[in-house]
Amino acid sequence: MNEISVSGLRKVYDGHTAVDSLDFEIKKGEIFGIVGPNGAGKTTTLKMLSGLIIPTKGTITIQGMDYKNDAKRIKQKLGFLPEESPLYEGMTADDYLMFFSEIYGIKRSAASSRIKEILTDLRLDPNGKKIGEMSKGMQRKVAIARALINDPEYLILDEMTSGLDPTTSKYLADFVTQLKDQGKTIVFSAHNLYQVESLCDRVLIMNRGREIACGTMAQIKKRCSAIEYLIEFSVDEKLDFEAARKNGNYIARTNDLEEFNRITGWVAKNNGKIIDIKTVEPSLEEIFLKLMG
Repeated sequence: MNEISVSGLRKVYDGHTAVDSLDFEIKKGEIFGIVGPNGAGKTTTLKMLSGLIIPTKGTITIQGMDYKNDAKRIKQKLGFLPEESPLYEGMTADDYLMFFSEIYGIKRSAASSRIKEILTDLRLDPNGKKIGEMSKGMQRKVAIARALINDPEYLILDEMTSGLDPTTSKYLADFVTQLKDQGKTIVFSAHNLYQVESLCDRVLIMNRGREIACGTMAQIKKRCSAIEYLIEFSVDEKLDFEAARKNGNYIARTNDLEEFNRITGWVAKNNGKIIDIKTVEPSLEEIFLKLMG
């Protein structure tokens, strides 16, 4: 079931097209990643999904609702974490989160329990510190707690782990997986492509405001002809195709299935011996660099 549907999405700022003709759908309970170089339109797309900015053209529907008619109902179901998230540094984390609980109309008794639960889940012990006295990792956790305070069905996270140390970054990535297990639908952008590949059910790759590829990693690899075959063999005849030498044998590489069949057929026809065949799948980073040229 598609919970979020985006059709013909476009955003123009002062004659500059930041997002151009995006179409995609996000299923209930999945983690959907958006990646691209700086200026690709990722943040603009996330802000339109969260209702912070209005599209120039196109539609966004969430559970069949749109922002034009149901903005308040949609935002009650959303939690948004911007890449740059200024906090009230003079407040403690508890006071800060209580303040946002009141904005959402959550009763203080329920809010106190919710705040304690989220801080425990995030392994964040403010110990009475003001937010301005906290480390960057702790401040980012406070910002995530704010995005979760209303127990949203949908989370939109822009560069959640940007600038954090590897340990904190890994913990927050694992935390996102736990949120998915709770049934939440998560959309996030990140420059850490390894993290995107390991977390996401599907990925949208953008450049200059447009979609370059979208789907599961398997679908993207297939579309980009990115799966490579390594064929190790021995033969006495002179080759009519390129192959490297290794330990007295040959190794041919191809990402074309027809070429793979031609090579193995040629080896068999010339009384050669196939020693090993391996399938090599590139990482999202390698695919990304290839697509970006």
